[in-house]
Amino acid sequence: MKQSLLLLLILASAMISCTRKQPDAVRDDFKTFYDRYHVEGSFVLYDPQADTYTFYNPEQFRQPFTPASTFKICNALIGLETGVIRDENFVIPWDSVVRNRPAWNCDHDLKSAFRNSTVWYYQELARRVGGSRMKYWLDKAQYGNADTSGGIDQFWLAGALRISPEQQITFLRRLHDNQLPFSQRSMDIVKNIMITKDTLDYVVRAKTGWGVQDAMDLGWFVGYLETHGKVYYFANCIQSADSNNKDFADARTDIVFLILDALGLMPISS
Repeated sequence: MKQSLLLLLILASAMISCTRKQPDAVRDDFKTFYDRYHVEGSFVLYDPQADTYTFYNPEQFRQPFTPASTFKICNALIGLETGVIRDENFVIPWDSVVRNRPAWNCDHDLKSAFRNSTVWYYQELARRVGGSRMKYWLDKAQYGNADTSGGIDQFWLAGALRISPEQQITFLRRLHDNQLPFSQRSMDIVKNIMITKDTLDYVVRAKTGWGVQDAMDLGWFVGYLETHGKVYYFANCIQSADSNNKDFADARTDIVFLILDALGLMPISS
């Protein structure tokens, strides 16, 4: 009897040991990647398979920032769900206003506007959705602080909408797992237009963002990597007080791929 009880205790202890959550990691050595591009910032990667986080500068994990163009993920979902846009091929004609990015100066559909981060397209989409419906869906989706003050076509750019890296990861997880309050069709369309890299070994679905907050340039690259049956969520948030930093745009994405390479999740050569 004593031997049987002892065996049960040993088995129970082994099971607890096997299921115990692995510790999160803080990688101060990732600072070299930020220094390379002359930016400050933070990075978080969530591994749901092991239920662990990998951080650089975890002090910013719950800090709220303007979402800038990363809001296009949610904006597209709302546009589709409300019927303002029918699908990824829905064209909004160019308003003939010449902007400083040549790729913006033409007609766009949802997928090309997402790929080129065409601000005017998503501003017009938001105007067509309208203030009350936009607020309703932000609350329902629990997107950041869901604050739409600052103007229907400005609240995610120069208004009061804020989202933390933690909230970005949570939103992406709910999108991947089909747990957002949108139809499967809407979520599938947005997941498809989010694809930025697609190979035999992996798929990256993500969105960049670039805004200004507290007199500093703020950059995002958020998304998730799917590889060999596993998924990894990431959020890179960079800041720079130097408005002439020529490395800023590339830093948003390059730092993520350098880190994924360092973690052995995605070779930099790919």
